[in-house]
Amino acid sequence: MTYAVLCAAFLALALAAAVLLRLTAPASARPLRPFGPQALAAVALIVLTAVFDNAMIAAGLFAYDDARISGLRVGAAPIEDFAYPLAAVILLPEIWRRVRLGDPVRPGDRGPSRRDEPAGNRGEGMR
Repeated sequence: MTYAVLCAAFLALALAAAVLLRLTAPASARPLRPFGPQALAAVALIVLTAVFDNAMIAAGLFAYDDARISGLRVGAAPIEDFAYPLAAVILLPEIWRRVRLGDPVRPGDRGPSRRDEPAGNRGEGMR
Protein backbone atom coordinates (compact mmCIF):
# COMPACT_ATOMS: atom_id res chain seq x y z
CA MET A 1 0.00 0.00 0.00
CA THR A 2 1.32 3.43 -0.88
CA TYR A 3 1.18 6.47 1.40
CA ALA A 4 -1.11 8.18 -1.12
CA VAL A 5 -3.72 5.42 -0.79
CA LEU A 6 -3.44 5.52 3.00
CA CYS A 7 -3.81 9.32 3.01
CA ALA A 8 -6.77 9.21 0.62
CA ALA A 9 -8.52 6.69 2.87
CA PHE A 10 -7.74 8.81 5.94
CA LEU A 11 -9.05 11.99 4.27
CA ALA A 12 -12.16 10.20 3.02
CA LEU A 13 -12.86 8.88 6.52
CA ALA A 14 -12.37 12.34 8.07
CA LEU A 15 -14.65 13.93 5.47
CA ALA A 16 -17.33 11.26 5.87
CA ALA A 17 -17.25 11.60 9.66
CA ALA A 18 -17.44 15.41 9.44
CA VAL A 19 -20.40 15.25 7.05
CA LEU A 20 -22.14 12.69 9.27
CA LEU A 21 -21.59 14.84 12.37
CA ARG A 22 -22.89 17.91 10.55
CA LEU A 23 -25.98 16.16 9.16
CA THR A 24 -26.94 14.49 12.43
CA ALA A 25 -26.61 17.68 14.48
CA PRO A 26 -29.80 19.59 15.28
CA ALA A 27 -30.61 22.27 12.71
CA SER A 28 -29.98 25.00 15.29
CA ALA A 29 -26.45 23.69 15.76
CA ARG A 30 -25.68 23.83 12.03
CA PRO A 31 -25.34 27.53 11.33
CA LEU A 32 -23.70 28.48 8.10
CA ARG A 33 -20.30 29.78 9.04
CA PRO A 34 -17.60 31.21 6.85
CA PHE A 35 -14.69 28.92 6.12
CA GLY A 36 -12.17 31.71 6.75
CA PRO A 37 -11.08 30.42 10.17
CA GLN A 38 -10.72 26.89 8.84
CA ALA A 39 -8.75 28.12 5.83
CA LEU A 40 -6.45 30.11 8.12
CA ALA A 41 -5.97 27.03 10.33
CA ALA A 42 -5.24 24.92 7.25
CA VAL A 43 -2.57 27.33 6.04
CA ALA A 44 -0.98 27.50 9.50
CA LEU A 45 -0.94 23.72 9.89
CA ILE A 46 0.47 23.18 6.41
CA VAL A 47 3.27 25.68 7.03
CA LEU A 48 4.04 24.11 10.41
CA THR A 49 3.97 20.63 8.89
CA ALA A 50 6.38 21.72 6.16
CA VAL A 51 8.80 23.29 8.63
CA PHE A 52 8.80 20.55 11.24
CA ASP A 53 8.61 17.57 8.88
CA ASN A 54 11.61 18.91 7.01
CA ALA A 55 13.49 19.46 10.27
CA MET A 56 12.71 15.94 11.53
CA ILE A 57 13.61 14.31 8.21
CA ALA A 58 16.86 16.32 8.03
CA ALA A 59 17.68 15.23 11.60
CA GLY A 60 17.24 11.60 10.53
CA LEU A 61 14.35 10.88 12.90
CA PHE A 62 12.47 9.09 10.13
CA ALA A 63 12.59 8.42 6.41
CA TYR A 64 10.17 7.36 3.70
CA ASP A 65 10.44 4.45 1.31
CA ASP A 66 10.69 6.12 -2.10
CA ALA A 67 8.76 3.23 -3.67
CA ARG A 68 5.71 4.06 -1.53
CA ILE A 69 5.47 7.82 -2.01
CA SER A 70 4.36 9.81 -5.02
CA GLY A 71 7.70 11.56 -5.38
CA LEU A 72 6.21 15.04 -4.91
CA ARG A 73 7.97 16.76 -2.05
CA VAL A 74 7.98 20.04 -0.22
CA GLY A 75 11.63 20.19 0.68
CA ALA A 76 12.33 16.72 2.05
CA ALA A 77 8.73 16.10 3.19
CA PRO A 78 6.54 14.03 0.89
CA ILE A 79 3.30 15.67 -0.18
CA GLU A 80 1.38 12.84 1.50
CA ASP A 81 2.36 14.19 4.93
CA PHE A 82 0.08 17.16 4.38
CA ALA A 83 -3.06 15.02 4.35
CA TYR A 84 -3.11 14.70 8.13
CA PRO A 85 -3.33 18.42 8.95
CA LEU A 86 -6.02 18.75 6.28
CA ALA A 87 -7.98 15.91 7.88
CA ALA A 88 -7.68 17.69 11.22
CA VAL A 89 -9.02 20.93 9.74
CA ILE A 90 -11.95 19.05 8.20
CA LEU A 91 -12.94 16.91 11.18
CA LEU A 92 -12.00 18.75 14.39
CA PRO A 93 -14.41 21.71 13.97
CA GLU A 94 -17.31 19.29 13.60
CA ILE A 95 -16.21 17.31 16.65
CA TRP A 96 -15.93 20.59 18.56
CA ARG A 97 -19.45 21.62 17.54
CA ARG A 98 -20.80 18.24 18.64
CA VAL A 99 -19.05 18.48 22.00
CA ARG A 100 -20.43 22.00 22.45
CA LEU A 101 -23.98 20.69 21.94
CA GLY A 102 -23.82 19.34 25.48
CA ASP A 103 -23.16 22.85 26.83
CA PRO A 104 -26.52 24.59 27.47
CA VAL A 105 -25.00 28.09 27.50
CA ARG A 106 -23.21 29.23 24.38
CA PRO A 107 -21.31 32.49 23.91
CA GLY A 108 -23.83 35.29 23.45
CA ASP A 109 -26.57 33.22 25.10
CA ARG A 110 -27.57 34.65 28.45
CA GLY A 111 -29.30 31.48 29.52
CA PRO A 112 -32.53 31.49 31.50
CA SER A 113 -33.64 34.78 32.94
CA ARG A 114 -33.69 35.12 36.72
CA ARG A 115 -37.32 36.17 36.32
CA ASP A 116 -38.06 32.66 35.01
CA GLU A 117 -36.98 31.07 38.30
CA PRO A 118 -39.40 30.51 41.16
CA ALA A 119 -38.99 33.09 43.94
CA GLY A 120 -37.56 30.52 46.35
CA ASN A 121 -34.65 29.73 44.00
CA ARG A 122 -33.37 33.27 43.54
CA GLY A 123 -31.29 33.22 46.66
CA GLU A 124 -33.30 36.03 48.17
CA GLY A 125 -32.88 36.40 51.88
CA MET A 126 -29.63 34.42 51.85
CA ARG A 127 -26.70 36.55 52.83
